Amino acid sequence: MKWTSDTRGKVGGGVLIALLGAGIPALMGAALHTDAGEPYRETRLYFGTERTDGGAPVPEREFMRFLDQEITPAFPEGLTLHDGYGQWRGENGKIVRETSYEVVLLYPEKDADDRSGRIERIRDAYESRYRQDSVGRSDDKVEAQF
Repeated sequence: MKWTSDTRGKVGGGVLIALLGAGIPALMGAALHTDAGEPYRETRLYFGTERTDGGAPVPEREFMRFLDQEITPAFPEGLTLHDGYGQWRGENGKIVRETSYEVVLLYPEKDADDRSGRIERIRDAYESRYRQDSVGRSDDKVEAQF
């Protein structure tokens, strides 16, 4: 009986070592191989709807018209729109809550300078048209494939 147990332990241990030996290089290769596509830039724009002058919030239909007339022509290859909810503490100490929209834009890294100009025109247009303090922007370098 003892011989069988020892053999199982040795065989089991050998199999475990073999699996680990085969698995670790595969895992290392997968971790080092991160090519998911071409270099792209991902820009996220954050549009609030509360107006600085206390006027009525920007209605959804107006935002959608802005999206169709300003953003889509600048990025005809497409975009992603997320509904959001934002809040912050105003200078007067009161919490401001608002409906918001997040627009996600992906474009080739090589076009980043041209696209950045388009994005700034979009931000300026929204801020002035809808009396906004700002339109938030974040940029990340990503890899994408379509």
